Amino acid sequence: METYEAIRTMLAVRKYQNRPISDEIVHRIVEAARLTGSSRNGQPWHFVVVQDPERLKELGGLTRSGPYTAQSVLAIVVAVERSSPYGMSDASRAIQSMMLTAWEEGIGSNWAGFANLETVAEFLGIPSDFQVIAVVPFGYPVDRIGKGKKKRKPLAEIAHRERWDQPFE
Repeated sequence: METYEAIRTMLAVRKYQNRPISDEIVHRIVEAARLTGSSRNGQPWHFVVVQDPERLKELGGLTRSGPYTAQSVLAIVVAVERSSPYGMSDASRAIQSMMLTAWEEGIGSNWAGFANLETVAEFLGIPSDFQVIAVVPFGYPVDRIGKGKKKRKPLAEIAHRERWDQPFE
């Protein structure tokens, strides 16, 4: 799948089949995150790969904005160094790399976990000098996905040329 096609078609997936993801693909997803560029090559991230069904259920219970994590077959928890001024930006790039890599394999995902992340950190034994910023569940979608059918604002409403008052067309 070409990059633009993956971006154009990727949608948030919150319902997953109970179908395992091969170790090779899991490794590729995590490796995509590791290979992502970071500011000053600081690489302020750590990734906790969770595949045990019981731990996924517990993680889903802790992830308020992503209880569907409990039905996933894989979740990757992303933590960044609290001291890094670029941690959020760098980790966001890594998360997008993981999600696009998974999508190429027909695996859906969604960024979850915008609250209660301290309990996720405790549950996973993440040191206090790191901040959990995301729980990303992965799995093969239950529902047939209408690839590329997104509700987005027209480009002319959100993009400008040279100045704010000149639309990009």
